[in-house]
Amino acid sequence: MNDNSYDKIAEQYKNSKQLGFRKCIEEYTLLKLTGDIFGKKVLDLACGEGIYTRKIKQLGASTIIGLDLSAEMIKLAEEEERKNPIGCQYLVNDALNLGKIDDFDVVMCMYLLNYARNKEELLQMCEAIYTNLKPNGKLIGFNDNPMNNLKNYANYKEYGFIKESTSTREEGDFVRYVIYNTDGTEFSFNNYYLSPKTYEDCFLASGFKNFQWEGPFLDEKVSDTEYWDVFFNDPPLIGFSAHK
Repeated sequence: MNDNSYDKIAEQYKNSKQLGFRKCIEEYTLLKLTGDIFGKKVLDLACGEGIYTRKIKQLGASTIIGLDLSAEMIKLAEEEERKNPIGCQYLVNDALNLGKIDDFDVVMCMYLLNYARNKEELLQMCEAIYTNLKPNGKLIGFNDNPMNNLKNYANYKEYGFIKESTSTREEGDFVRYVIYNTDGTEFSFNNYYLSPKTYEDCFLASGFKNFQWEGPFLDEKVSDTEYWDVFFNDPPLIGFSAHK
């Protein structure tokens, strides 16, 4: 990947983590998929400013390395580690050219795979992840939902974002997210559409077992569940998991 636009929106993206769906759906789904992480080695790909890298370390991971293409995102993550050191490590690197870093029990991919522009790039990412997992290691992630109906893309503004694409949304077309932060600012970035079958084929071809779409899940502590009806009637985002 050579699109490093996140350098320009790093602070805004960090601030978007205060939106409701980030906490009660995105984070909740990730932690539900993670399970017991105590004592495990974890690689956090597309770690951004490190919010989940730190969360997983605080839950007991023995080692965690956060990796992101954006130098500005990693700068924010390292600043937080300097202010509140808990033992997170960070690297600037491209998941497409990852190579072998180590053998991990768990690899996390929060909004990584939806940056693959075609089947070849997605397969390359899956193979890189597979290479860095121990035997029986687990991949968990959260992604743009390729099963989300195009006609509903504009329906999520009350949750802090909308999605846009071409009128036909063919394989490889952009999926633009426009994010509306609570402070009134807005920003956008592009993901790319690949079909559910393309995802499933790439996981199978790279050697993964038991690939499945997961959730998304709403935090059980949320009382106003009806507020989230539009989101869950056709989820714009989704989790996934697989094993080596």
